[in-house]
Amino acid sequence: MANHDGANEVFLALADPTRREVIRSLGSGPASVGELAQPFAITLPSFMKHIRTLEDSGLIRTSKSGRVRTCTLNHDRLAIVGDWLKEQRRVWDQRTDRLEALVNDQEETR
Repeated sequence: MANHDGANEVFLALADPTRREVIRSLGSGPASVGELAQPFAITLPSFMKHIRTLEDSGLIRTSKSGRVRTCTLNHDRLAIVGDWLKEQRRVWDQRTDRLEALVNDQEETR
């Protein structure tokens, strides 16, 4: 797969279950890093590496107000995953349609 608009970075960022859970949580709306980190049994510096990876991939945006860093999901970047899956579904539907046609043709010739 070609790296269309950073798809490789998006998929790499989503390869980790902690980061996928952060994305899932942000689907409900913006949240502070502290709120996002709470369910995980890792140190805040380790969690911040996940946040930086998500931010570098463009999946989230962060903003700081005082001492609070708030994360927001970038839906446009996340759409890369949906677009890729849609294309894969189209390809596999075509393949299974051809296989079905082949099987039907063989049954008719019997």
